[in-house]
Amino acid sequence: MIEIGKTQNLKIANFTVFGAYLDAGTGVRHDNILLPIKQLPPDSKEGDELEVFIYRDSEERLIATRKKPLAQLGDLAYLKVSAKTQIGAFLDIGLERGLFLPFHEQKFPIMVGKSYLVKVYLDKSQRLSATTEIYEYLSAESPYQKNAKIVGTVYSVNPEIGAFVAVDNKYMGLIPVNEYFSELLEGDQLEARVIRVREDGKLDLSPRELSYLQIDSDTLKILQGIKNHQGFLSLNDKSSPVEIQSRLQMSKAAFKRAVGKLLKENKVIQTEGGLKEVP
Repeated sequence: MIEIGKTQNLKIANFTVFGAYLDAGTGVRHDNILLPIKQLPPDSKEGDELEVFIYRDSEERLIATRKKPLAQLGDLAYLKVSAKTQIGAFLDIGLERGLFLPFHEQKFPIMVGKSYLVKVYLDKSQRLSATTEIYEYLSAESPYQKNAKIVGTVYSVNPEIGAFVAVDNKYMGLIPVNEYFSELLEGDQLEARVIRVREDGKLDLSPRELSYLQIDSDTLKILQGIKNHQGFLSLNDKSSPVEIQSRLQMSKAAFKRAVGKLLKENKVIQTEGGLKEVP
């Protein structure tokens, strides 16, 4: 039985000038699948079993290839957009024809040349397709505990909630809005730290280190901010969290910790208007 979108072993039934037809296992010759001549191994003969991937060509005919696709049916895969057309987009899957991403399965604006995490499925026409709506395919049963380092892909952004991240491209994660200090877009890949494992197993994440490790990075960022503004940064402990976040990409609590360290080390002077670097 042929499985579209899957790698499988099929036997050569017969040869033609175009290549070889592989036995589909139905007993009906018309159902056999063409393996183009350029894909045939040297010295192939009838009855040989070949490992092939089955998909549809540009004319929607089933075809076999010995190339290894970047993703198969049912996979979650991080794939690059190779083209946008009037009917949808196509993703590079490592084959002659791209993987179809219909407009209605694009849950956010996509860009040619950028990669996104998608789920590979078969549409109603039995055509291999992709969707960016992947939440229901992620697992809440990750092996990670608090303070573990992870890598993941942003698959959805909600300004009121935060950035949803597929940890290892398979587990449910979220950078809550109170940990969301720099712009993130769907398709971005990042490193983060687990700050909480919820009761349902989902992971809350932060792109920032533990405070005692992050503080040195934050002090350098403040000093660079002072340099970038001609020696005076108009932020202090009375500034709003929004203003601090937008200008330095850190929380007010982190800002106050870093400023306290700089004051203690006599590296800055704090005035009512802001911060100056000590000459």
